[in-house]
Amino acid sequence: MLNVYCYARVSTQQQSVDNQFVVLRDVAKKNGWNIVKEYSDSMSGTKGRDKRVEFDTMIKSAMRKDVDGIMFWSIDRASRSLQHLVEMMNELQSKNINMYFHQQNIDSTTPSGTAMLQMAGVFSQFEAAMVRERVLMSHEKARLEGKTIGRPTTITDDKIKSVCYLRSKSIGIKRIAREVGIGVGTIYKIIDKDYDKYIMENIRATGMEKDSSDV
Repeated sequence: MLNVYCYARVSTQQQSVDNQFVVLRDVAKKNGWNIVKEYSDSMSGTKGRDKRVEFDTMIKSAMRKDVDGIMFWSIDRASRSLQHLVEMMNELQSKNINMYFHQQNIDSTTPSGTAMLQMAGVFSQFEAAMVRERVLMSHEKARLEGKTIGRPTTITDDKIKSVCYLRSKSIGIKRIAREVGIGVGTIYKIIDKDYDKYIMENIRATGMEKDSSDV
């Protein structure tokens, strides 16, 4: 006999999960499954897992192998997107936790149910690949049009020169970050990209001043 959790969700406090649980209890009885505990949330499916307290508690308990499977009223009660569904599925399958989705009639204890969940993983990978392709295409188009990709930088030429000047005086990275008012990581990027150029420009400038004084 499988020991399972039941999960149901409604979008508002005015709605009830009772009907969902009635049906899931009947399914469990017909399959000989023992419902250990019922979990439910009353909130929008767009909320993240950390906001769905009951859902999060249930998944964490299942990952400790407290049960053999989880029954859901529907896929959209458990996950807000295909990506999140696959992430949850992979997490539970890593501990051999079975899943049952009533509205879609998907039961991972059966070969057909397992195949359906595997197809969800394939479609998720395809969706991610398509998104990446669209992003790369839009970046290439912007580059060809001479557009800047990403957020506008707040690092001015004056700040870059200040960083390079302070570094040339052997000032430490953290102190430079405090004095200029930018992050340590950005300081390293500026030094890596602009420091040598700054030094060379100063050497050339010093040489020109010397030549002028010799005239």
